[in-house]
Amino acid sequence: MNNPSLSFLLRVVVKAALLFAALNLIFAVLQPMPALGSLSAYNALFPGRERLPFGERPDKAYNFSLYSLEAMFASHRAAAVPAGDEFRVMVVGDSSVWGTLLTPEQTLSGQLNALGLKTSSGQTVRFYNFGYPTISITKDLLVLDWIRRYDPDMVIWMTTLEGMPRSKQLTSPILQNNAAAVRRLIDAYQIDLDKNDPAFATPGFWDQTIVGQRRALADLFRLQVYGVLWAATGVDQYYPEKYEAYAVDLEADPLFQKLSGPHLKREDLSLDVLRAGMASQGGIPVLLVNEPMALSTGKNSDIRYNFFYPRWAYDDYRVIMQEEASLNQWHYLDLWDAIDAKEFTNSAIHLTPAGSAELARLMAPAVQQRLP
Repeated sequence: MNNPSLSFLLRVVVKAALLFAALNLIFAVLQPMPALGSLSAYNALFPGRERLPFGERPDKAYNFSLYSLEAMFASHRAAAVPAGDEFRVMVVGDSSVWGTLLTPEQTLSGQLNALGLKTSSGQTVRFYNFGYPTISITKDLLVLDWIRRYDPDMVIWMTTLEGMPRSKQLTSPILQNNAAAVRRLIDAYQIDLDKNDPAFATPGFWDQTIVGQRRALADLFRLQVYGVLWAATGVDQYYPEKYEAYAVDLEADPLFQKLSGPHLKREDLSLDVLRAGMASQGGIPVLLVNEPMALSTGKNSDIRYNFFYPRWAYDDYRVIMQEEASLNQWHYLDLWDAIDAKEFTNSAIHLTPAGSAELARLMAPAVQQRLP
């Protein structure tokens, strides 16, 4: 004799399974993740973030890394409707701009805001932090492309040699997991990068289903949840009680990115990406800055300036950058040795609050000269 309860339960299970499979197929076909990422409670229910989401300790930082560009940028304070009297300056770069070990107010953008700069017509100059950890000027190009939707009035682009080699361009996970956006930039600016580079994540059809996207969907939800804690505390980074200081005594290693010199060649650097970044803003003023770094005085400092750079490579890089800036008539500021070595923390490019304030003061005249 048939059990009606069991038969009913089986029908329910089968229908639920079919419905779930159908929803997964529809999700994969429509690919709604970009639209879902754009939905944000930031700048509405709670304040936008002062910098892009990044981190590995969400329990302490109320912040974490994710790959949805839409969600990342929608959470930023710049996504809010700007004040009518505001002159918007977007500051782009690596972790030194993002502000490792610095509170939002202590970052370069925060210190520039503290100077209270104004245009000749009395507009308040507001600096927005669009730094993002990982060093690659292609990563910067992606950010530069994205910020155009926020109507910047000026852009400051902080760069360094470590982000220039061709081999470094696609090493950032944010690029590897946003292959379509990067390929579009490669095509738009005719950049000499392989659109089929194996570093790119290549999700299949089933990876685009709800099941395949479950981690990304969870990240979208978590970002909103941590927004409540960000609003309540203003904390967006984990600050360890102790950290390892940048290396002063160095290896007697003359290599830079497997290059032995004795000279750096223009073709060793991704100058086409640099040109693309400078062209990406159209007629908007861009101030290109060679960011400061710590200069070691310890062991083998006659061979290397710091952990990142042998002297021969960095010296040639500075010459190439100056030549490129002059040739293209860029607004370029070289501040490579402008900050005392004692004002760096766990890296030869990460500044203390005092070092960050000094950098803002040094940059202010160059910024002021380009204000209307």
